[in-house]
Amino acid sequence: MSTDTDGEIIRLARDNPAVFGELYDRHAAGLYRYAARRAGEFAADDVIAETFLVAWERLESYDYDHDDARPWLFGIATNLLRRHHRTEARMLKAAAKAGLRDSVADESDRVAAQTDALVATGQIAVALKSMPVIDRDTLLLYAWGDLTYEGIAAAMDVPIGTVRSRLNRARRTLRSALDAVQLADKGEQAWTK
Repeated sequence: MSTDTDGEIIRLARDNPAVFGELYDRHAAGLYRYAARRAGEFAADDVIAETFLVAWERLESYDYDHDDARPWLFGIATNLLRRHHRTEARMLKAAAKAGLRDSVADESDRVAAQTDALVATGQIAVALKSMPVIDRDTLLLYAWGDLTYEGIAAAMDVPIGTVRSRLNRARRTLRSALDAVQLADKGEQAWTK
């Protein structure tokens, strides 16, 4: 059975539970990528399974005015990912440490480029880790969840103006971190001349 909208699937699933599988087929891959980036692949399977379980248990709460269920599902996944926050914090801390290491044994361009990328990744990880959780969740729903501002507002149950404010703060934090990397690069280049 194929239906046009997610809302229609959810409406039909109330009387025919087998239809709910179509919602999984449509969105599980996107949710998995988002969860894997946030908490690692080892946690993503659990988060996705739990997301669809919670969605199934909350079918009655779905707002049928929304044809796209992605904001609803990403909102559930984001709330579940908060439970995995400790894991995420450990991953960001490890990425930051790896990116900040001063190890340039090989002088080839490839190694230099990899080192630069690690440093930048480390700085971004540090910036992500330093953000308030609500700003980080908003940014990652936008960047990794591919949700629109409206979708993020629905997922987080906040007004769209709040989404804009949170994204603006998150972008400023990232911009400051990247500016610091660029300043360090310029300082290093001046030092080596």
